[in-house]
Amino acid sequence: MTASLDGTSAVRVHLVHGPGGIGKSTLLDACARAAARRGLTAVYVDAREIEPTAAALLVAVGERAARTGVAEPDLLLLDGFELVAHLDAWFRGELVPSRPGGSVTVLAGRTMPASEWRHDAGWRELTQVHELGILDEEESRALLDRYGVAPEDGGDLARVGRGHPLALAMLAEASADAPSDAPAIARLADAPAVVAALCARIVDDIPDEAHRTGLATCAHATRMTQDLLSRIVGARAAEVWAWLESRSYVRRGEIGLFLHDVVREAFEAEFAQRSPDAYAALHVAIRNYFLERLFDPADPRPDRAAAEILLTHRAGPLADQTAALRDAGQLSIARADAADVAGIVDLIRHAEGDRVADLARRYAEEQPHGIYRVRSDTGVEAFATQFYLPTDGPLDTDDPGARAVLAAVAEHGPLRPGERINVNRFAGASGRYMGDPAVLLVNGVACILEWAREPAAWTFIFTVEDERYGRYFEYLGLRRMIEVSMGHGRHVGYGWDRRRFPAPLLFELMARRELTGEIGPPPADLVRPAPLSRDEFTRAVRAALSDLAYPDRLAGSPLTASALTDPTQPIPGEALQATLRQAIVALDRAPGGDEHRRVLERTYLHGTASQEAAAEILGLPFSTYRRHLARAHDRLVESLWAVEVGQVTMAAGEREVGTG
Repeated sequence: MTASLDGTSAVRVHLVHGPGGIGKSTLLDACARAAARRGLTAVYVDAREIEPTAAALLVAVGERAARTGVAEPDLLLLDGFELVAHLDAWFRGELVPSRPGGSVTVLAGRTMPASEWRHDAGWRELTQVHELGILDEEESRALLDRYGVAPEDGGDLARVGRGHPLALAMLAEASADAPSDAPAIARLADAPAVVAALCARIVDDIPDEAHRTGLATCAHATRMTQDLLSRIVGARAAEVWAWLESRSYVRRGEIGLFLHDVVREAFEAEFAQRSPDAYAALHVAIRNYFLERLFDPADPRPDRAAAEILLTHRAGPLADQTAALRDAGQLSIARADAADVAGIVDLIRHAEGDRVADLARRYAEEQPHGIYRVRSDTGVEAFATQFYLPTDGPLDTDDPGARAVLAAVAEHGPLRPGERINVNRFAGASGRYMGDPAVLLVNGVACILEWAREPAAWTFIFTVEDERYGRYFEYLGLRRMIEVSMGHGRHVGYGWDRRRFPAPLLFELMARRELTGEIGPPPADLVRPAPLSRDEFTRAVRAALSDLAYPDRLAGSPLTASALTDPTQPIPGEALQATLRQAIVALDRAPGGDEHRRVLERTYLHGTASQEAAAEILGLPFSTYRRHLARAHDRLVESLWAVEVGQVTMAAGEREVGTG
């Protein structure tokens, strides 16, 4: 590379690739120092710190170049190239050709660069590829020797470091800091992975428990923001944040701090082994923070909260894909616009055939709000669709999947008037269709957002790759209910009755399974009774009103297993009491509702001895009072039934009860 900087080589582009922790970033730092010694300007950009788009990259390069006082740097260094590999054609066609003559570009990533760099006649003479592999034992021992490790310790540490330069360097530091007769090095050598080796140095570097917790939070969350850190460590968040920023193994991106991949994985594993209870407690605290954001209608980026919740999964059938997604850059997931739909339909047509694509197009035309996507400058990278049945139109019968869903629901838990079914119908990616980890990301985020924010009686998820995803859906507590032949293969559907297993309980189940990987139906303690009919519901509301002043009595009401109460509340009687009180107050919002509210409050909230006494206090003839009370009952039941069947959206932290 120095020959390129000196102008004695025709190579203008150096492509560096190798696994995480192998030394790519260190090599780029050395390149920057070499440029500085020659009086050349260098700009370094880490792709993990920006949105993976051409526009964001140009802005980052321009800002960093301006700090050096030039419009274009002599040396452009891009780390994490695998995160923007989808822009490869743009790099070759626009970015690199637009660079000044004589300038040098270094692109470093984990994956092998595209073959066009090597095979295209125009690029072959200007490009050089450098593969950084792990060090062999001799090279590892030589590196340890340079760090001053005694020869008798080098063999053990080389075996633990497994050829990773970063791991070897940190092992060497740990060895230097330990007493000469410390048995810790022997224990490190017996470790099954680099875990203890890396963490021995990190843990010794932590001032106190608050800093240790901050580091653990940074390791566990995909991106740790100051708000999240404040939730976990409280008033010392600013101090801990500053300390983390000063660590060489911590990077800062646009939306928070993150650890170097090797360090993160090592610290996570070491923490889970050392203190499993504390690890589980931190896991729950982090996911609860993002759940609160998810349910907050004022949060401007609920997709980020949903993505963080998805990526908290450390176990389960697709743990390898969630791990790969944690390593990736921050992808923005948004609802598709009209310009995206044609590309999505084309992806479906290519993978599944004309019939499936035409059905997807029709769903998109009728319910355009339900399409989510990840896109780059070249188009849609991955997508997922969320539609609702019945459509009350031809799609209910034209789509074999919809027919099967409606039949299954009719058999296993019929819809009540006003209810609907959420269906995650189609999903895929531009590369390996359903085999791309990006599908899990966009599909998972879309599902989490819909389940948290859109009421439904049932949910179904379809897949055309049941062998890959079936066990994952069972891990989520869903059961296999549907199989239909369509297009180029089978569409298999997994479903669950959300009235008996509401979304908050699903999230609670996930909190149990994210660290264990348990698979199967939800346990009995999370399953509610069969939903009430409208008549049963009406009778239950009237009975609950009579016990409104007594939460202990309300605890026995069947309404505590309805949508009127949050299933995660520890005292269901008090939760039901609060909902009924709020519903009565909300009657004020409807025409004539003030009188109905007054009648219900006087009758059930103020301890009146009898209905006759209530009528007297209200100044109404008893017959008029009874008419008002009957109508108030009807209005209250109507508003509560709208909540029960999902016609009224629940707001974060409270239940917005309609007035009918």
